[in-house]
Amino acid sequence: MSHGSQELECRELTNGLRINLLPERSLPLVSVNLWYHVGSKNETAGRTGLAHLFEHMLFQGSENVGTNDHFRWVQQAGGVANGSTWYDRTNYFETLPAHQLGLGLWLESDRMGFLLPGLDEDKLETQRQVVMNERRERVDNQPYGAAMERLNELLYPVGHPYRWPVIGYMDDIAAASLDEVRAFFSTYYTPANAVLSLVGDFLVEEAWDLVESYFGDLPWCAAPQRLESHDVHIPRAPGESRAILPDRVALARLYAGYRVPGVGTSAWYTADVLAELLAGGKASPLYRDLVHDRQLAQDVSAYVLPMELEATFLLVATARPGVDPADIERRIETHLDRVGEHGPEEADLDRATNTILTSIASRSQTFDRKADLLSEYTTYFDDPTRLESDADRYRAVGTEDVKSLLGDFLAADRCAAVTVVPAEAD
Repeated sequence: MSHGSQELECRELTNGLRINLLPERSLPLVSVNLWYHVGSKNETAGRTGLAHLFEHMLFQGSENVGTNDHFRWVQQAGGVANGSTWYDRTNYFETLPAHQLGLGLWLESDRMGFLLPGLDEDKLETQRQVVMNERRERVDNQPYGAAMERLNELLYPVGHPYRWPVIGYMDDIAAASLDEVRAFFSTYYTPANAVLSLVGDFLVEEAWDLVESYFGDLPWCAAPQRLESHDVHIPRAPGESRAILPDRVALARLYAGYRVPGVGTSAWYTADVLAELLAGGKASPLYRDLVHDRQLAQDVSAYVLPMELEATFLLVATARPGVDPADIERRIETHLDRVGEHGPEEADLDRATNTILTSIASRSQTFDRKADLLSEYTTYFDDPTRLESDADRYRAVGTEDVKSLLGDFLAADRCAAVTVVPAEAD
């Protein structure tokens, strides 16, 4: 796979770790990007939050790295490091001066292979409190913070792994035991369940030798069984699909969600185009109607989330003072019905597609983002070269695809909605 004058090398260690090596000599930097194919969907009801808790635990030292030394050593080398957790994956990344590639690889290999000897009750309790405070800040005490959590509980039925929040529920975080944390790590944080991508100023064979020296001796064990969409596609049971959520906010806000096929499917690309078409910028139909012409809303947006098994198509609109959010929901339904029946305006479809293509071109320019995309496509599709054909998948979305998506997945009876309203003063 060619990236300009550079060639991507894809290799695999005997322990199952998949490696992407992409030399980019334009800057004296290197990005080290490691994805583990585990996220909140690999948890169980009543034991949520382990994946996100582990994102924190992996920065707390391992057998050869002291508590907080991961960040300290990266920063002393002039680099940056971080991690994030999602429904389907957890990733860790460093961007360093090119001559410090070995440091990044050593740090990642030590916590992959030698975290458990450095794990103890004190570290677990410290990070448990950090995560609980993070939940308080992001969910419990954040305006509109609980809306998506409630929406997912309406949209995904009991037993579905996208029903609970990535950060986990407070009671579950508080109950996590050291034995559970150890078992979770041993199951999912293995070479065969990971992808390592390097992008930057290096020679391929020299980088490969470093990868082999740091990761090659880590033992093989079978990757955990991969969840597939047909394993968990549980139809929503008849019942509650609407909720009113009082909160300490000044303006009401509507969150409307639908379940659509997962990332990588043709329907997901169609949903991404539809989201941009409906609410991407001031030229979009929903903005023109709701914000500019009727002045029902002060903002409106649409997204399809990059979720693996199936995905959430989301519409969000903040009501103007005195406006009933139900009026906004009805107008959104009118737009969806019209596009589903007649198809999108050609100008809107072209605008949406061109905006996404521009974003694709710009988002893959930096080393860290390019490395992240290589890890993503390898993790989800076992094919990092898919990155090159993404633009073609968007270009292929046509009027009939949009109409089919709306008819099959975005009908009114498939919608779950949460309306956040100003709470009455005590």
